[in-house]
Amino acid sequence: MSFLFEDFKGWKIYCEENEVSLHQSVIEYEVDQKQATEELIWSGLERAYKVMKEAVQTGLTENMSSRSGMIDNGAKKVFNHNQTVLSKEFQVLISRALAAKEVNSCMGRVVAAPTAGASGILPGVLVTLQELHNLEDEQIMEGLLVGAGIALIMEKRASIAGAVGGCQAETGSAAAMGAGAIVYCLGGNIDQVFNAVAITIQCMLGLVCDPVAGLVEVPCVVRNASAAAIANSSAQIALAQVSAVIPVDECVEAMGEVGQSMETRYKETALGGLAATTTGQAISKKVLIQDIEMLPDED
Repeated sequence: MSFLFEDFKGWKIYCEENEVSLHQSVIEYEVDQKQATEELIWSGLERAYKVMKEAVQTGLTENMSSRSGMIDNGAKKVFNHNQTVLSKEFQVLISRALAAKEVNSCMGRVVAAPTAGASGILPGVLVTLQELHNLEDEQIMEGLLVGAGIALIMEKRASIAGAVGGCQAETGSAAAMGAGAIVYCLGGNIDQVFNAVAITIQCMLGLVCDPVAGLVEVPCVVRNASAAAIANSSAQIALAQVSAVIPVDECVEAMGEVGQSMETRYKETALGGLAATTTGQAISKKVLIQDIEMLPDED
């Protein structure tokens, strides 16, 4: 019987008692619960990671302008800018996260990881991780499996949907997946992986979902970039064995409680936050007019 991903404490116990790695336990779950074969699982991961890499490349090389006008090739502007804030590697990380998410906002092909609204985070994190540490695709795919296990628990114990738990549930979950994957791919133990998840949740806790004009563009795209940065900082902290203090399962419970307490206007309704600002409302009216003008004549 495979582990059913009910909590992180149980996940650790299962892996230790059965002498299996984190990523192997996710494979067992897929085989047992979804009737998949290992061959099918690995081929699916290979396809998913290929799409992630393609989204990064597309966002950095092709025109990424959304119909609303809010997205206008931001990833390329960041990638090609001649002034770095921290390092070239950090600049590339941010650019890649922006790029993949811009592809989604411009109706391109992405991997929902765990959602389309957070689809730039794992590509930015994992492509950059692979490049910096010369990792094989198989190692990255193992990290993706660990990220999937993390998402399963967060979905069960809290939420991964902005309409349910705010942006903390989408970009927060993706950042936690990314942080855990980084630590795992770099040889961290179970405690370090889970500590990275806990630290990430603490950093993302309470983030509202307030898409301007109801579109997954602003502030969604830039939040993918900041979440990628948080994933890396959390991984760095966890690898140094700095404790999150609050156990990861309690962090997830807190995330669920905050999501439940969050007012509806802050959960993907475009009724609060940035969406309710003067500029946000003006953009919403402009988009609505554009949509009406595009409607076919009934005559």
